Amino acid sequence: MYSFRLTSVRRSILREGFEMAYFVHESSYIDENVQIGEGTRIWHFCHIQSGASIGERCSLGQNVNIADAVRIGNGVKIQNNVSVYQGVTIEDGVFLGPSCVFTNDLTPRAQYPKGKEHYRQTLVKEGASIGANATIVCGHTVGRYAMVAAGSVVTKDIPDFALAMGVPARICGTVDEHGNITERC
Repeated sequence: MYSFRLTSVRRSILREGFEMAYFVHESSYIDENVQIGEGTRIWHFCHIQSGASIGERCSLGQNVNIADAVRIGNGVKIQNNVSVYQGVTIEDGVFLGPSCVFTNDLTPRAQYPKGKEHYRQTLVKEGASIGANATIVCGHTVGRYAMVAAGSVVTKDIPDFALAMGVPARICGTVDEHGNITERC
């Protein structure tokens, strides 16, 4: 059981005639024009940028950044130190392990920015799990209930129910919806 100073950390919005509540730690910053679903918890030092949408019953750990125009589904768990950049879509029930990394530009340059119209889209489908410190290179899809092992680097699409690991990540088995390994290559 948690105890919170609800007067300073519980925020509510009025939408379609009823109140929807979510939790935001007082050290976090939520920009204007953000949608946050009921029952979502946003912990220490997070930043949710304008235009982002976060579903219901999500948990965002310490130091999470959600960029503008990012869509996060319902029941998503994002562990500490994760940045979800513009161009990334996270479907329902996804787990993002601590310090996993997303990119949105294959050839970035500080002196020659190309702009968001050149970002490559990344999709993490329903129920997928991304392990701690894994990197998802932009322009790829992680399939439904797929599991990417900790420290892996995803450089191609990962099929539904696949177990992927390594640098670069290779398919090395299958998993079920509960995360049990059902086959090894």
